[in-house]
Amino acid sequence: MVDSNEETLFVVDEVSDIIKDSIEHSIGSQLYQQNMVNKWTNSVVENCLTRLCKLAKPFKYIVTCAIMQKNGAGFHAASSCYWDNLTDGSCTVRWENKTMYVIVSVFGLAI
Repeated sequence: MVDSNEETLFVVDEVSDIIKDSIEHSIGSQLYQQNMVNKWTNSVVENCLTRLCKLAKPFKYIVTCAIMQKNGAGFHAASSCYWDNLTDGSCTVRWENKTMYVIVSVFGLAI
């Protein structure tokens, strides 16, 4: 039987807030700079992972981050998972400011 209390569930709203806070903390209102993208992506991913681990939930996490300059170009991405919908979960946040798009995905896999 699956334990359905919030302490062992992947709560999308909670994860979404963590992602948004991590992006704001790492990038905020800065303008797009090619030479900063690696630093920003690493910072967003590490900040998300640190905060997710502090939740002390029984999950392994996968975090991805893509940053793209706003220049009219298209961007398409897809992901697929084979997992248990009752215990595992995912959350993707699309964030933007005046000069860039940031797309962060978190996958939580129950241990």
